[in-house]
Amino acid sequence: MTTKKSLICPVCGHTIQRYKNPIPTVDIIIEIDNAIVLIERKNPPPGWAIPGGFIDYGESAEQAAIREAKEETCLDVVIVHLLGVYSEPDRDPRFHTISTVFMAHGEGTPQAADDAQRIGLFRNETLPATLAFDHARILHDYYAWKARTEGSE
Repeated sequence: MTTKKSLICPVCGHTIQRYKNPIPTVDIIIEIDNAIVLIERKNPPPGWAIPGGFIDYGESAEQAAIREAKEETCLDVVIVHLLGVYSEPDRDPRFHTISTVFMAHGEGTPQAADDAQRIGLFRNETLPATLAFDHARILHDYYAWKARTEGSE
């Protein structure tokens, strides 16, 4: 459903239609030593989250994921798989976003930076109780995918 509002041009007075479109974002599940990196957010909405953020103009989703991983975790990563696209209109309480979710390998010791106040390595059985956005669903899908692919090897 496209939502539009009318704007009035301050110069000529004509009515201009403005369309409200979803905002493209990325999330990146970074695997290190059979664990994943999560950040605790500095800014609302609160909670632990998969590193990620907005795609900048002129940037691919892959470039944005690698940049956001570096900015929030101080890790260099290599993308290994596209997990999926998450687009429920209420996935972000601030506005409608569409997230492309990647899986990546990282090496080193993650450090909280940029929008992260804390950082941690977690396994499925040790995930925090409070996850921001729809990240509980994303991580459920991630662990289901891991179980299917590891079971087929």
